[in-house]
Amino acid sequence: MASISLSPSALGFSGLNKASNQLKLFAKPSRRRLDLLPCKASSTPQTTARRTANHHPNLWDDNFIQSLPKAYEAPCYAEEAETFIREVKEMFNGMPTQNSSVHERLSMVDKVERLGIDRHFQKEIKEALDCVYRYWNDKGIGNGESGSCADLNTTVLALRILRLHRYDVSSGVLENFKEKDGNFLNSYSQSNEEINTILNLYRVSLIAFPEEKIMEEAKVFATKYLKEVMSQTKDSNISKEIQFNLEYGWHTNMPRFETRNYIDIYGGNTSWMACKSNKKILYLAKLDFNMVQSLQQQELQLLSRWWTESGVPQLDFARNRYVEYYFWAAGGCVEPKYYAYRIGCAKIASIATVLDDIYDTYGTLDELKLFTNAVKRWDPSSIDYLPEYMKVVFMAFYEIVNEMVEEATKTQGRDTLDYARKVWEAFLDSYMQEAEWLATSYIPTFEEYLENAKISGGARIVILQPLLTLDAVLPDTLLPKIDFPSRFNELLALTFRLSNDINSFKAEVARGEKASCVACYMRDRSTEEEEALDHLKSLNEKLFKELSFEYLKLDSVPMCSKDHAISLSQGYHFFYRERDGFTISTKDTRNYILKILVQPMTML
Repeated sequence: MASISLSPSALGFSGLNKASNQLKLFAKPSRRRLDLLPCKASSTPQTTARRTANHHPNLWDDNFIQSLPKAYEAPCYAEEAETFIREVKEMFNGMPTQNSSVHERLSMVDKVERLGIDRHFQKEIKEALDCVYRYWNDKGIGNGESGSCADLNTTVLALRILRLHRYDVSSGVLENFKEKDGNFLNSYSQSNEEINTILNLYRVSLIAFPEEKIMEEAKVFATKYLKEVMSQTKDSNISKEIQFNLEYGWHTNMPRFETRNYIDIYGGNTSWMACKSNKKILYLAKLDFNMVQSLQQQELQLLSRWWTESGVPQLDFARNRYVEYYFWAAGGCVEPKYYAYRIGCAKIASIATVLDDIYDTYGTLDELKLFTNAVKRWDPSSIDYLPEYMKVVFMAFYEIVNEMVEEATKTQGRDTLDYARKVWEAFLDSYMQEAEWLATSYIPTFEEYLENAKISGGARIVILQPLLTLDAVLPDTLLPKIDFPSRFNELLALTFRLSNDINSFKAEVARGEKASCVACYMRDRSTEEEEALDHLKSLNEKLFKELSFEYLKLDSVPMCSKDHAISLSQGYHFFYRERDGFTISTKDTRNYILKILVQPMTML
């Protein structure tokens, strides 16, 4: 795809039209690599014995993608949305500075964030939270403007929202609400107010930091309470909200998916909808959802053309998952101006997956060495010695890396190609290490495997180049604080790998792969599979807590960069909650994509 230039004003609804107009300029992708090379895997000599993983084919026909209607791209929808945005801003600004409710401010912020429209109200949110924070103390916070007589519901709601906005708040306030028996309630009524309180307690427990024992206690208590409510309540809407939060959590919850679900949850709550202001907020959320979806459909159409013309889909051994990867990127990023981030992330992840299929199964060890050396030379004129299928992949890979460098130059003001190449070389070296282990039937120690797997898991290569296209400048002095060797980067890499191996190691064993976190841990510790899985899941939970701390601590890294890195992390773990949802996308993943990228909300 050629370069696209959008102004910073593209953040709002006016930007939707600008983004749409700019994207239309590039409806005809480059065909350079098709003209240069044949692209069928079958051109490789058939005498070579090869392993294949028998992945299911692409679920998304290009004709279907090109037929997506983009039903909400007309300017009239942007004009209507701007009217509702002004009205919601008036709701924020209409809350008097005195004698109003702290809880009302928090609730307003919570609503627009859950419904995915908070980007339109950043100034108003900041003012509301600054006001709330003035009354925060070590006892918590209450419902009145003075913040006196702290109550549990307002305190846990404030603790979660303020922490996510990087205010200095301590979970120690929860100690004030513990009863002698360790519970957070002295009696159980299961009223709607009480249920909402404990649901908010559960939600804040999901963003615990390391060594916060009180947050773990809160999670245990709230989980038990909420499960009991689900088994007894006749209110299906409350059950739906509880189930959603228990099932998807925070680190494993895609933001766009949460938005779509809360539109349904709020829309089905008759008491919530009885409020006129809530109806307006929900209508804006639906309209916003549909307008963003139309722009994302246009981006997906460009991506589909690129993928089709790259020649890569004709390699029948490789996974075709470009739609799934676009969904991943778009599931945490909706700002129109960040088109290069979404499309670039999808392209990089798609190519990385093909590389994974080559290094894991299809390629011979000699071919892999040739390809790795070709990448290090970085010269497309000297790849004649590669097998034909590798030439196709090399050219697609070469072009997307250079394209992302070009996009990054616009925001970073410097050439990042050398940096990107070193990251990719380290990635392919880690793949070579795993291929050599497989070829020699060597099973590494758990520590040895994990050290290499932090790189081969792919977190760094998928996150780095897209982040550099954002309008947050990351000079060479700052990059190490979010990229390698930062602890933030290491935690992203570790959690990516652990979630992947925990949910895909059985399929890898079936393909003949012997090294994984699970297998190496079982061998080193002489444990059974169940015990190994329990240990690795527990380890992942500990790492998530540390990741929360590294993400939310105040430092010199632009919040925009961290926010988007975390949104990719959330989306990744969303796919790996029960299985490898990228590889096996015929089940839940397909339905998620239909719900978020294809089917618009009904405007009622």
